Amino acid sequence: MPEVHAARRTRLRSHCEAAGSDAVLVSRPANISYLAGCAPPGSVLLLGTGEDLLVRPGDPAQDPAGAPQPDDLRVHALGAPDGDAAVAATGLAAAGGATALAVEEHHLTVARHRALASVAPRLALTDLARAVEQQRLVKDDEEIACLRVAAEIGDQALGELLESILVGRTERHLALELERRLVDHGAEGPAFPTAVGTGPHAGRAGHVPTDRRVEEGDFLSVCLGARYRGYRCEIGRTFVVGTAPDDWQIELYDLVFAAQRAGREALTPGAEYREVDRAARQVLAAAGHGEGAGPFTGHGVGLEIHEDPRLAPTSMGKLDARVPVTVEPGVHLPGRGGVRIDDTLVVRSPADGGPELLTITTKELLAL
Repeated sequence: MPEVHAARRTRLRSHCEAAGSDAVLVSRPANISYLAGCAPPGSVLLLGTGEDLLVRPGDPAQDPAGAPQPDDLRVHALGAPDGDAAVAATGLAAAGGATALAVEEHHLTVARHRALASVAPRLALTDLARAVEQQRLVKDDEEIACLRVAAEIGDQALGELLESILVGRTERHLALELERRLVDHGAEGPAFPTAVGTGPHAGRAGHVPTDRRVEEGDFLSVCLGARYRGYRCEIGRTFVVGTAPDDWQIELYDLVFAAQRAGREALTPGAEYREVDRAARQVLAAAGHGEGAGPFTGHGVGLEIHEDPRLAPTSMGKLDARVPVTVEPGVHLPGRGGVRIDDTLVVRSPADGGPELLTITTKELLAL
């Protein structure tokens, strides 16, 4: 998508020129990928000093076969594999006549920022802040299409797991199998480490799979996601293993499902981030589970699995159309287990049918 990447860079240059910077140094890998189509290890992107440059250590000819390359940028290779591309790019900006260079201070270490200042002492370093992240917030048609495919891959992998024998298998084994199935269905890899929790581990956010074996009557919670063309999607579901669910499991599941539905229904353009969080959180709080609701209800996804916006009680800002987010409330009862339900959706206006659900695996409480 060379013309798309070029348009994104033009938009960023215009933003920085309006703020008084005549050159831009992008160092955060996801931001480089967004603007250039790829981000070789250690590379940076330099804009605004004549032609745009992808500055990188090493020799591109030594890259592994099939490694992505920028489609419309000149590559300035440092040759040495241990060179600092950011320092080199700063020197190039100064040599090209730049007077002010906008850098991503939130990504640079203090030591690296000092190194940039030392290589070009007459070049003013300004803060680009999160300008690229804000630009990435609203997705175009191609980005949303990639997310749809990633969601479909996640649904397929999860669906196949549900048809297999689960009792006696470990959390770790199930997580590894899910990640293999993601790749089998076309993913570049998992979007994040797959979480599988059983019994007392179920419903725990970010649970790292252990060697605990699945038992009859367990809650089984799974959170996984596929990475497709760099874009990452997320799905989470909770099931009961082997037998009909107990009354307390049905009650807890219905509560989390109601909270998740409330959060999804709140996803409209113009809705405040914290209002979406509140819609889901107040359902849990009314049932006495407000303290265990977790720090946020959802977050943006894209080239990273955790992007802006953050749907949390103190988050400021309002949703735009075409922003993909997760809605993932959960409740964990220590020693007993719990429930998490997690979908990825794209914010759409009511006139366009409301939020577009990308992850479509059933949310019915199944006994597997």
